[in-house]
Amino acid sequence: MPSAGESRIKNGTGRPRRVSFYPKSFPMLILVGFSLAVLPLILALINNAVSIRELATKSQRAVYNAVQATQSSRKMIEQITSMERSARQFSILADPQIFLVLEETHRNFLSTIGEARTLPLMPEQVHVLERIGEMENLLFTSIAGLHEQPRLVVDMVEDYGRILDLARALDGMGREAVQREAAAMQALSAEVDSFIFWQVVALIPVAVFLVAGSTFLILRPIRQIQTALERLGEGDFQQSVNISGPRDLEDLGRQIDWLRMRLMELEEQKTRFLHQVSHELKTPLSAIREGAELMADGAVGPLTPAQAEVSRILHENTLRLQRLIEDLLNFHTVQFQRSGIRLEKVDLDSVIERVAQAHRLPMRAKELRLNVNCSALSLQADENKLEVILDNLVSNAVKFSPPFGEISITARPRGQEVLLDVIDEGPGVPQAERERVFEPFYQGKARGDAPVKGTGLGLAIVQEYVIAHGGQVTILDHPGQGAHFQVRLPAEGMHRRAA
Repeated sequence: MPSAGESRIKNGTGRPRRVSFYPKSFPMLILVGFSLAVLPLILALINNAVSIRELATKSQRAVYNAVQATQSSRKMIEQITSMERSARQFSILADPQIFLVLEETHRNFLSTIGEARTLPLMPEQVHVLERIGEMENLLFTSIAGLHEQPRLVVDMVEDYGRILDLARALDGMGREAVQREAAAMQALSAEVDSFIFWQVVALIPVAVFLVAGSTFLILRPIRQIQTALERLGEGDFQQSVNISGPRDLEDLGRQIDWLRMRLMELEEQKTRFLHQVSHELKTPLSAIREGAELMADGAVGPLTPAQAEVSRILHENTLRLQRLIEDLLNFHTVQFQRSGIRLEKVDLDSVIERVAQAHRLPMRAKELRLNVNCSALSLQADENKLEVILDNLVSNAVKFSPPFGEISITARPRGQEVLLDVIDEGPGVPQAERERVFEPFYQGKARGDAPVKGTGLGLAIVQEYVIAHGGQVTILDHPGQGAHFQVRLPAEGMHRRAA
């Protein structure tokens, strides 16, 4: 199945061709990821700004219209009041100048009526406004018709009171309109606030999803590269390296895969070289060893003491050289196959018994006592490698133990671990050498009395196998004289068997 960020389409030949949705470069991928994460916030800010601007515009327009309507109605009230006063004065004084003032106020009133008609008024306001205009125009026409008989105007002045009442009613309608607009603005503001709130609530999971998706797309190729490098570091060269992501990271994946192929080729060449060299060395070495054994057995005649000593030295060194070649091959195999652990259910006491049987003759030669304390335990481990671990530790204990000494092997569970302790009564390991004794080819100052000297690879192999099991091997302080090696292995799958 195609992985995330990829799909498969068919090209002209009918074969599926992988199409990547990743950008061409890793910096571009980061830029796209951050853009996707910020995009919802930018859209939300723009949307909120537009909503607030619309709210402000509507509020400003409503307030302006309400103020204009209120000002117009109050201006009409003042003009009607002024016309009423001028009409009364004209009817009493019959002064033509007063009539001119009335006429001027009438023209201003008509102008105010015209301005009011341009405002977005409610239908009832428009009806009252038209009624006011008609009544005032009719009243002024009647007064103008009695221009020569001002005494008769006094009977018409009372009609200005009715027009004034309508103007005041129009002013009240304006105040009510202002209140309605204010209530509408409040409702609209609450609606905008609610919309912004729920928009933010809805954008949070979207932003989290986009951030998580962008992070996954960014980290996915990096984790693939990290996993590939870890496999190479552990010596696993079999699995090919495939990196899905931007083009530059895919190119890096192909280079890592080329490095994997090159390392695998070099490892195979080294393995062939070691096997060929060991084979070429073993053939003449076997001939030398057989010749030394024949000389020691007197097959070529009796030997003088000096000749017997030379034959013995020759025989011991051929055995040592053969052991060195075998240890080199074994150590190389251990390093190359550290990850090749085959876990299975292992009876620990059976493994200890086999190791003890294998070392019975050398222990009998030095009259050593073996004390084994192991309950019936089973755990998940590689049986062959576990046996090699114990064999090397016991061999080391036999080598350095003095005659008539004692070797103890103890196995016990402790929490999530199984502890294996091998203790001898030899010279022990000095504190300054405890870190180095697990290095390949390192040999401490203490020398055992074995006829064939060691190569310094036994404890190195022990450490490699223990680490491959996910455990740890250490040297503990031992009261008195002797060495105390402790192996801690994970207790996964461990259980006690019925005795």
